[in-house]
Amino acid sequence: MDDLRGNQAVWRFDGETVAIRYEAQGWFKDPLLKRIGQLELPVAAIAEVDFQPGAGPRKGWLLQLRLHERTDPYAAVGAMLKEKSQPFRLTGQASGELVAEYLADQIRFAAEQSGPPAPDTAVRLVPRLPFHIQTSEGTATLDGSTVRLVWSGGEAGGRKRRAQRREYDLSEITGVDWAPSDGWEWGYMRLVTADTGGKDTGKPKQDLRALVAEEGAEGYDTLLMAAAVTAHVWAAQASGSGGRDGRGVAARLRDPRWWLDAAVRSTDQLQSLSAGPAAPNADADTAGEGTGPGAGPAAVTEGGAVPALRAGDAAEEANARPDTEWIFRQIESLGELHARGLLTDEEFSAKKAELLGRI
Repeated sequence: MDDLRGNQAVWRFDGETVAIRYEAQGWFKDPLLKRIGQLELPVAAIAEVDFQPGAGPRKGWLLQLRLHERTDPYAAVGAMLKEKSQPFRLTGQASGELVAEYLADQIRFAAEQSGPPAPDTAVRLVPRLPFHIQTSEGTATLDGSTVRLVWSGGEAGGRKRRAQRREYDLSEITGVDWAPSDGWEWGYMRLVTADTGGKDTGKPKQDLRALVAEEGAEGYDTLLMAAAVTAHVWAAQASGSGGRDGRGVAARLRDPRWWLDAAVRSTDQLQSLSAGPAAPNADADTAGEGTGPGAGPAAVTEGGAVPALRAGDAAEEANARPDTEWIFRQIESLGELHARGLLTDEEFSAKKAELLGRI
């Protein structure tokens, strides 16, 4: 059918897909839509079609598509977006109302007849990979499996300069927060990871999961990155590779907290092994020196087995004592990680207390 030309874009519907080409000419066109450029929206992704005559500018029409849950990454991160920047909203002049209403009816009918959207639908609506953006604080790169933040810009603070960079596996990420600058406070994109538990991780300028942005172009770039990360996280979760427990080996090896937890678990296992079986009671020890049913397992061993067992008990007791030197080395390593900003104050204090409790 013919194109439907609106104020923000040109829409074309072929029965299965709504092809959207955003207007890029003119300084007054929306910067976010310019960056998106064009996309193809599968009709199966559409949950609702809203057409309102006279609701647009100058009594023109308004056509808006609402997508199924976990299908629209722009709505998921862009709650603070202005109406004119919403990608699936189109307005036009009153003279084109009949054509717009006809298209709305056709899309609505097709959406009602379609099945559920494909798990990777959201991925088709965001920029192709690898995707890279830059702000005055640093850069963010999405390669399909990890998100890499590098703080190399002039606005990077001391903590981020010391850390230099961080990489997060998509399976570690549970969401993305985005907020534009209001001219007074920084805008930012912040990764929400499973280990934060939804807690406030502090100001974005100090948060090693965040990249801050100035007002204007940088804000739109960080929103595009936030939407892209969200789409790929959804796709990974739908394929069964997401979630903290399903974290890949590479992600675990990059996480210093994983190494510390592994060291503590290894120490627990070694201590439980060195402790051996429970020591016999006093009566059993006395019986072990003679013969008879009360002598226990050691009493029936041939040729001086009792003295050998007692020597082994002494060795096990010595091995069960905590390795103080190792514990203090681990605390020193904790301090180094804390100084580099890889551990928070709370994490450092908790691990230190846990290690000291073993002495």
